[in-house]
Amino acid sequence: MFRPAVDGNLRLPHPVVRTHPVRPGLTFHGLRHSHKTWMIADGIPEIAQARRLGHHLDNRIIEAYSHVAPEVEQRLLRHLEHRWHHAQADRSRESATPTAPEPDTAERHN
Repeated sequence: MFRPAVDGNLRLPHPVVRTHPVRPGLTFHGLRHSHKTWMIADGIPEIAQARRLGHHLDNRIIEAYSHVAPEVEQRLLRHLEHRWHHAQADRSRESATPTAPEPDTAERHN
């Protein structure tokens, strides 16, 4: 299910849309860990993090009386979209940066 997103489809002969790998070696489990880390860094409340990942909190009072407000959900999505667009821009800059070829051994000794 997630392989096309992770691996891209550059090897397919005629895809409708050409996609590059998100990150070589990325696994779904690794993505969940990264997502949790990003939510912590973005200051998303723990209850919203738990709901997003399909978890329940051990604290029964927080679990019973806490709810994720729509504005928290919107903030979470804004932060996630910002990270996605920033990563895409970084990838574009990396692929557009030309690298000089290594000098030939003979050229080094001249």
